Amino acid sequence: MTSKGIFSRSTRKLAKHHKPSRLTITEKIKSFRPGDKVVVLQKGNFRDIPHPRYRGRVGDVVERRGSAYVVKIEVSKSITRKLIVPQRHLESVR
Repeated sequence: MTSKGIFSRSTRKLAKHHKPSRLTITEKIKSFRPGDKVVVLQKGNFRDIPHPRYRGRVGDVVERRGSAYVVKIEVSKSITRKLIVPQRHLESVR
């Protein structure tokens, strides 16, 4: 049997030019308020990233849970998802 993990059969995604960028101090201490629009990006490390299918999606911050945020993302017209995403993987939409 082959592995069915989050990165199974994804060597191209893990190539050096696709790896997440390094984090700066300002990115580590940023914060968001409920109602802010954010983009889900994979940054910093692979340990706690959201699923790759949500990469680049725009959502609304619902609440804060510990050091992470609950982000409401509209997948299609009738389907919405709530993801718990660490703040290092979020960027505000301007």
